[in-house]
Amino acid sequence: MRVVVAVDGRIGEDLARRLREEDADVRAVVAASAPAGAALDALSTPEAAELLAELSRADVLVVEGRPAALTAELVAACDRMSVRIVPVSSRSADLRLAASLGLTAHDPGAPAEEMLAPPVSIAPVAAARGRVITVWGASGAPGRTTLAIEVASALSTPTHRVALVDADSHAPSLALATGLADEGPGFAAACRQADRGALTVAELSRISSTLGELEVLTGLNRPGRWPELSHRRVAAALDACRSWVDDTVVDTAAPLERDEEIVSDLVDGPRRNAATLAAIESADVVLAVVAADPVGVSRFVRAWPDLRAAAGATPVRVVVNKIRAGALGVDARGQVRRTLERYTGVTDVAFVPWDARGTDAAMLAARPIAHVAPRSAVPTAVRRLVAESLAPREAGEGAATRHSLRRLARSA
Repeated sequence: MRVVVAVDGRIGEDLARRLREEDADVRAVVAASAPAGAALDALSTPEAAELLAELSRADVLVVEGRPAALTAELVAACDRMSVRIVPVSSRSADLRLAASLGLTAHDPGAPAEEMLAPPVSIAPVAAARGRVITVWGASGAPGRTTLAIEVASALSTPTHRVALVDADSHAPSLALATGLADEGPGFAAACRQADRGALTVAELSRISSTLGELEVLTGLNRPGRWPELSHRRVAAALDACRSWVDDTVVDTAAPLERDEEIVSDLVDGPRRNAATLAAIESADVVLAVVAADPVGVSRFVRAWPDLRAAAGATPVRVVVNKIRAGALGVDARGQVRRTLERYTGVTDVAFVPWDARGTDAAMLAARPIAHVAPRSAVPTAVRRLVAESLAPREAGEGAATRHSLRRLARSA
């Protein structure tokens, strides 16, 4: 394990010695404030650029927990480089600072193996209180990612924490749509930690990115990494998210087929659609997105039985997106409503209008439509949907009990 130590004086030297005794590869021992300065301006001095390059090759940064050394810019830089930060301090103010950044501080005299060990989960999943809202849509481009972003933005308030998760194993696009880097930790990292039982609230806060008030777990930076999103890992990661935020909005892929389980000889082999199925099975509410055109409606109708089979007793709210007369003619809403009622039995449908100007402006700015064009018809319709179907509910034992009952109903 490659380690950079940023602790001043004899304490830093002693810490580096103890880490080497634990077979850690201590690559550098620098001043406590040096990494923070390099993260703020890597071009300020040649030494800063060299230190930042060394950090990019490290696994762990041990740094003093005082404000001048442990900064939000340093945490963001280390997250982009997949470097775990271990603050060291014994002052109560520094402990609070580390906690506010999603980190766990250690006493400078703590055993070296304790600092190198990954954080261990301390909160049982049964104590979780948050909801999981899964956004799904049939093949094509019905607007799953756009709706997921807008729903998360509408739910988020200063007192109601919301996370946005990209669990798409076929064509992840959340990072591209929001202008966030996808090279560092994201949902795949959360899944790996959950598989080891080491996914804590602090670790989720550390590996997530921020988009305004939203916490974001970006998706795979290469679709070929889909085996990392196994059913067990995704379900465990989403369960951990329940104790992290009040609502977790999950963007998924379209395919729901289980054919690969039939043709494969591997009983526990990877399934590419496992992430989508796990997200739907873990959900408290599923938002099923329909593209408001003949092809989109037809695809949704054909996929509806598979969605209902995967969702079980979980409520499914159908959202017709990009509604416009140009693609359907007169009374577009009435046509879609009658078609869905006839072929799927769905009578309660929400509509989101097509707004090319607002959508294009949001894509250009890599921000939610609600931030770029707050008067657009899209965020207005999404806010109405949230108020009618997704209004934040009370937290506590009743919510956890309802989720447990849904899971029992699906397994019955």
